[in-house]
Amino acid sequence: MPFTHVKRNGPTLLALVAVSAFGAAVPASADPAIGTLEDLGQALFFDTNLSRNRTQACATCHDPSFGFVDPRSSEAGRAVSLGDDGRSFGDRNAPTAAYAMLSPDFGFDADAGLWKGGQFLDGREADLGGQAGGPPLNPIEMGMPDKASVVARLTENPDYVTAMQALFSDDLFADTDAAFDAMTQAIAAFERTPEFAPFDSRYDRYLRGQAVFTDQEELGRVLFFSEQFTNCNICHQLGQTAVDPREPFTTYEFHNIGVPENRALRQLNGVPEGFVDTGLLMNPAVDDPDQAGKFKVPTLRNVAVTGPYMHNGVFEDLRTVVLFYDMYNSRSAARQINPETGAPWGPPEVSGTLSLHDLEHGPALDDLRVDAIVAFLRTLTDARYEHLLQD
Repeated sequence: MPFTHVKRNGPTLLALVAVSAFGAAVPASADPAIGTLEDLGQALFFDTNLSRNRTQACATCHDPSFGFVDPRSSEAGRAVSLGDDGRSFGDRNAPTAAYAMLSPDFGFDADAGLWKGGQFLDGREADLGGQAGGPPLNPIEMGMPDKASVVARLTENPDYVTAMQALFSDDLFADTDAAFDAMTQAIAAFERTPEFAPFDSRYDRYLRGQAVFTDQEELGRVLFFSEQFTNCNICHQLGQTAVDPREPFTTYEFHNIGVPENRALRQLNGVPEGFVDTGLLMNPAVDDPDQAGKFKVPTLRNVAVTGPYMHNGVFEDLRTVVLFYDMYNSRSAARQINPETGAPWGPPEVSGTLSLHDLEHGPALDDLRVDAIVAFLRTLTDARYEHLLQD
């Protein structure tokens, strides 16, 4: 997700969305026997030939070995990714593709009075299929000029042609839009497989009686799910109970929590001075100015191994994120300082739409409770990524 130009009432705005990956190529996996839509999607997910310079695949930014985020570093660190051209940066952090299948389609919940769901940080694509079609055509992500160019790359691979004709229709490639949509459906089908949502973290094993928490982790769990002591579960608990076996740890709502501008990033990516990332308001379906600065609440699954954090990658450490939230409730002078910079927290990029009712809910946290919450969040790491956890 990168710079995309959108027209809104005249002048062109830069809608900044996280760019895909670092310029190094991700090796395409050996083509599996493409017998199912999921098999086809797997091959496409790893195929670097679908980018302009043949250097990027879906897996470049959403690496299955690293929590389905981009593990590569560049001038921007890992806050955002480097585009297929090897020089372009976006303005948003690439979110994990893990558990993305659980997000409802984008829409307005009239009962709650909130926008929910969709894909990307601003929900601008309703579902996984729509999301899969965005990166190939993004000028500084995978960089393909149009759908016809993507379809032409597909036809270079006879296995794709055979499989897609068998799965869809013999004359599929006579219709560019139909062939492109078939590609996105296949990628979405792969992203709905259990590989993306195994529910096998220590937390999941704890719920099944297969793991025991330390005292610190148990304290963190109790704090997380208790609105009396924290505000965590207001936005990060979807289920009705604290023991839901398929808890995604997000309500899929959109909120403005006052994340500051990532100034170091913007010194690199050429964003015009004074530009404001208005988040949900950049979604073409949304025109309410009260939605400015709101971003989709991310899943906390694998959060301990998928930093940096926030929509712009402005925080490096998970503990910093917890301290940032505590800043709204603590009167301690120390809590008003960003430990990563040694300076006060930067002002919100958008200040008029803060979810203060939720942010100011609950008492201040001492260090013991902060550390306990971080310890609990680490238990949400899928088994395959537990080796990535650092002491």
